[in-house]
Amino acid sequence: MFTGIIEETGSVASMVRGGDYARITVAASKIFEDLKLGDSVAVNGVCLTIAELGVRKFTSDVMSETLQRSNLGDLRTTDKVNLERAMPADGRFGGHIVSGHIDGTGRIIKTERDHIAEWITISTPPEVMKYIVEKGSIAIDGISLTVARIGESNFSVSVIPHTAKETTLLGKKIGDSVNLENDIVGKYIERFFTMKKPDPKSESKLTLGFLERAGY
Repeated sequence: MFTGIIEETGSVASMVRGGDYARITVAASKIFEDLKLGDSVAVNGVCLTIAELGVRKFTSDVMSETLQRSNLGDLRTTDKVNLERAMPADGRFGGHIVSGHIDGTGRIIKTERDHIAEWITISTPPEVMKYIVEKGSIAIDGISLTVARIGESNFSVSVIPHTAKETTLLGKKIGDSVNLENDIVGKYIERFFTMKKPDPKSESKLTLGFLERAGY
């Protein structure tokens, strides 16, 4: 699990495509303090497993599903990426619950300066947009942000100077793709209310009464 608080930005050292999968190598500095093989790192919000570990570099495999749902397949050598290690059990929860499982991508359609902040508006597909609520949380390229405005097919966030400095977001241009992960709570609530209810006739006969009669 992640929190959406970016620890540092790294750069793509190599991106090797192999049909419907890829291997990405990322160079960085801060996150190697306690990193080891098999650990999880969110790269632009995508949870990846470290398959190889070098000197201030790590390599991960990227499967077809991830390439289809995220913008990792668009990355090129030297591109900057947001990085966050998995949250430790005793860590501080500074953002919101981020699983590292991308719901889809959006595209930046507008940027607007507002004093010290920068407004960014992102066009969003319906299957992702339906979970976005004003003042709710969303992860954009792994960054935990608050939704400030919503439209029919887009939403906007206001990026403060600290976030602008510590992430890649303001380096994006109009038309660029960003990874989106909705707040997981809304998805679970929808699943609970839409899942098919079990047939009462097929319910288990193992009840407290049955156990008592059986001597338990």
